[in-house]
Amino acid sequence: MAQESQSFREIVAKALDMIEDGMIVGLGSGRAASAFVDGLGEQVRAGLSIRGVPTSEATAALAKRVGIPLTTLDDNVQIDVDMDGADEVDPQLNLIKGYGAAFVREKIVAAAARRLIILVGPEKIVPMLGTRGRLPIEVVPFGAGPCRRRLEQMGYSSELRRKGEDLVITDNGNYILDCQVSAIANPTSLDQALLRIPGVVGTGLFVGMADTVLIQRENGAEVQQRERE
Repeated sequence: MAQESQSFREIVAKALDMIEDGMIVGLGSGRAASAFVDGLGEQVRAGLSIRGVPTSEATAALAKRVGIPLTTLDDNVQIDVDMDGADEVDPQLNLIKGYGAAFVREKIVAAAARRLIILVGPEKIVPMLGTRGRLPIEVVPFGAGPCRRRLEQMGYSSELRRKGEDLVITDNGNYILDCQVSAIANPTSLDQALLRIPGVVGTGLFVGMADTVLIQRENGAEVQQRERE
């Protein structure tokens, strides 16, 4: 595996053990998810028969490079398992995603999957969502100004995400507002309130979606499972 894959060796190995011949696999974005895609490519080249649904153009390019055949949600596929990363994971396995800008497509793929499995390093585990102080929101360019002003009224200052001098443009052709947040007591309520703002396409809050979280520890992989009622 590549050096990045080695950083997540145990959780990638555990994630790969969950993949069976014939599956449709959601392919997430970010460092840990890319390490999984690298490992999955090795298995495909060794004879594993699966198809992937990428969550970003970057992931699609990586998957093609390592030999993973791709399909799309337009083909009416049922995703068996979605392997992705996260930027924050709370004790209930709720997530904040989007530091890498692909969170709207990631949420669509996650919602279409039977299981969402998250791969992270220990630094992503937090006592409450918002601990790292940032919540990404994707907005249509035409509504960026009004969205920022409405967020300000709600008590959330925000900045348009830039890379150098240039605005970050998502794969969907939209902008990202990075909101300054503190601990989020009720992520479901906040997500619903943000989605009611005209111009907001999606938020980085993934509430009640993850089934399993694989955490890369120094001594191996820790597995956390969502408790189902």
